[in-house]
Amino acid sequence: MALLEIDSLDAGYGDDLQILDDVDMNVEEGEYVTIVGPNGAGKSTVMKSVFGLTTYMGGTVTYDGAEIHGKKPEDIIHLGLGYVPQNDNVFGMLSVEENLEMGAYILDEVPADALAEVYERFPILDERRDQKAETMSGGQRQMLAMGRALMLDPDLLMLDEPSAGLAPDLVDEMFDKVDEINDSGTAILMVEQNAKEALRRCDRGYVLVQGQNRFVDSGDALLADEEVRQEFLGG
Repeated sequence: MALLEIDSLDAGYGDDLQILDDVDMNVEEGEYVTIVGPNGAGKSTVMKSVFGLTTYMGGTVTYDGAEIHGKKPEDIIHLGLGYVPQNDNVFGMLSVEENLEMGAYILDEVPADALAEVYERFPILDERRDQKAETMSGGQRQMLAMGRALMLDPDLLMLDEPSAGLAPDLVDEMFDKVDEINDSGTAILMVEQNAKEALRRCDRGYVLVQGQNRFVDSGDALLADEEVRQEFLGG
């Protein structure tokens, strides 16, 4: 049984705006899966739907054997699923350490071992633990957002455009961090506009078009597929 199973999912926003139509996806334990596709394809909506941030319209979403479609985010986070949205993903007026502590808000106390592990994984956060998040660079804020999501040691980490807005010299570093998180045993489901690099690094990829599945295969196979390359990867 897959860690995350999305079966025939219909979802959108409000009563009338359906974005996803009969979407099927899955993520196995420890797997690294990427969703790519054109703008407006519904990639981020998949993430938001899994995390209970859209209007559920049909189908099923199962996480670790439990059906979670229609549940609220505050209930889903208890199940061991982390989510880092593309925008507004840190508390700007709080310090680095306060942001990380917020990642463990559902616990009675902040786990010292989890905090130490995040600092070990992201040394820049350790150096700047007292700095306000709003004064950090885009790459540092993205690391902080990932670190906060890791405070509960999720089995699956969902990342929405982790390289968006980063300087070119920081993009590879961000992808390397995602690789490290996956290598440590955490499954990854990632939406990424830098499709070639994302597919090069992942185990498996989905190409979403107009809210529907178009292709699914290993990352390498999708990179080698002529139709995928011409239509979605710029040749």
